[in-house]
Amino acid sequence: MLKISSLNVNGIRAAQRRGFTDWVSRGRPDIICLQELRAMEHQVPDPVRDMDYHDIYHTAEKKGYSGVGILSREAPLDVCKGIGVDWIDREGRVLMAEFEELTVFSIYAPSGTTGDARQELKMDFLEAFLPFARQYLNRDKPVVFCGDFNICHTSIDIHNPRRNRNTSGFLPEERAWVTELLETGFEDVYRRLHEGEPDLYSWWSYRAASKERNKGWRIDYHISSPELLEAAQKATIEMEWDLSDHAPVTIHYSI
Repeated sequence: MLKISSLNVNGIRAAQRRGFTDWVSRGRPDIICLQELRAMEHQVPDPVRDMDYHDIYHTAEKKGYSGVGILSREAPLDVCKGIGVDWIDREGRVLMAEFEELTVFSIYAPSGTTGDARQELKMDFLEAFLPFARQYLNRDKPVVFCGDFNICHTSIDIHNPRRNRNTSGFLPEERAWVTELLETGFEDVYRRLHEGEPDLYSWWSYRAASKERNKGWRIDYHISSPELLEAAQKATIEMEWDLSDHAPVTIHYSI
């Protein structure tokens, strides 16, 4: 059984202060995909670097911003940083690690909540990402794209769909993009294992006791090729941990 966890840490240094290595020691995932490191590689806390994991990072050029990482108990056979689009790669948003049985990506899509310019860049990212992802569908290894896509796909994935229908992260064009991604042949593994179940969220605002009231958004995914959906046995959002404003999304695969 292969246990893969994905977590937007909202700053790896802050997450460590909140108990990140305790969470790792307790659950012992085989692979951990991290997003929004908000640190350069040398700033990753020593307790994280000293764990019994191989660690790779793709950090942003801008200090204290974005960045992704993958921690794995098994050493990757190959690593690739970025997707070949200059501004995306400068922001440290896509990281790949290939293993013997599968290929894993850590993905951090831009947020469009700070204004029209960033929303346009978010849509540019999505447009570039779709053909990039498609090329991995028919390869000899299954693939999973883990991470924060900053989009709720359907009304069941957000606590107040009517009020948020014109909000970045739930815009019609963003939701249509997720539909297109899935229609290409990918699977939303967590949702497929929890079909029709409401109130399952992975991010909560720090305001208004949103997590305590479970007024959240499901924006963190395992997007996989069909073979991995068939192998998926158990999917959990680990709400009990307060490592950041996101919760780890963990899936066990029979690999």
